[in-house]
Parts: sequence; C-alpha cells; structure tokens
Amino acid sequence: MFSNLPIDPDALPAVEQAPLTPVSSRLAPCAALQQLWRWLLMTAVVLWLPVTNTVLTAWQPSIAASVGVLGVAMVALDWREARRRAYGVRKHDIIYRRGLLIHRTQVVPLVRLQHVETLSSPIERAFGLVRLACFTAGGRGADLLIEGLSAQRAEAVKRYLLSRLDGRNHDDPAPPASPPSEPE
Repeated sequence: MFSNLPIDPDALPAVEQAPLTPVSSRLAPCAALQQLWRWLLMTAVVLWLPVTNTVLTAWQPSIAASVGVLGVAMVALDWREARRRAYGVRKHDIIYRRGLLIHRTQVVPLVRLQHVETLSSPIERAFGLVRLACFTAGGRGADLLIEGLSAQRAEAVKRYLLSRLDGRNHDDPAPPASPPSEPE
C-alpha cells in the first residue's frame, strides 16, 4: 500500500542557517572592472555616436554624462553585491547565495550532478579567480555557477564533487574542510 505522510515544515533544516564560506575578496574588484568596461563602452558610444538632429547634438554630452553616472552607480552596486556572495559544500548538496536587492539562494543536490567544470575569462585569470559550473540532469546549461573562487579552491571543490559523481568516495562523510574565507 502506498503511503505519503506529511512532514512538519518546522522540523525541516533551514538552508539559511547552513554555514557558508564567502567567495574570494578579489571577486569585488574583478566584477567592478568587468562592469566598468561595459559602462565605459556605452558612454563612449553615446558620446561619439554621430547625431544629425541639432537638438540631440546639444544634449549629447549631458546624455553621455548621465550614462556615465549611472555606470558608476552600477559598478558600486556590483562591488557590494560581489562582497556578499557565499557558497557551501555539504555532504548531500551545494549551496550558492548571491544578490543585493534580490537575494538568490540556489541549492543543488549532489545526486543530481552530471558534470562539473571550471571556467575563467582573461580578467578573472588576472585576479586569480575561477568560476565553477555545475550541470545537473536534464539541464542545457550550468544549473549552478559559483563565481569568485580561487583556482586552488575551485579545483578542490571540483575534485570532491567529481569523486561523488564517480561513486569512489560516496561514503565520504563530509566535503573538504573550508576556511572561513578565501585565501588572498
């Protein structure tokens, strides 16, 4: 006979109380630099875009300055948001928290993982950072992308996750120990 008993929601573990490790402090300047390049390009396009309308030509420097000010604000917000990111690797899942205005917490069960890879852009490599992409069954792209890990930390987490995929260390009671913060 089939049975599907209800579970007391108050007895469930709170993911918000899971201990999380902050990503590297180098992510904030890296993310700000990437954002700065985008906004500088947009400001330059607005400033140097040929305009034939005389009214728009008079307002063009003011519009470009407004885009530049908005860009500075976005760089500052991106810096603050990057400083708040954190992740956690537990025995049965991996957690990633991000967001400043809109908080996003992703939890991916390790039993769903299919593939793990590391990625880095030239700017990220200059800061010594790597992104860890986790792919699950049925997804087309990375279902979890942890940005701001040092290369050593990303490799250690990747090895642990891959060992769980292979089933070699399936009885491993805990993920690799993580210090309170990323090494500089």
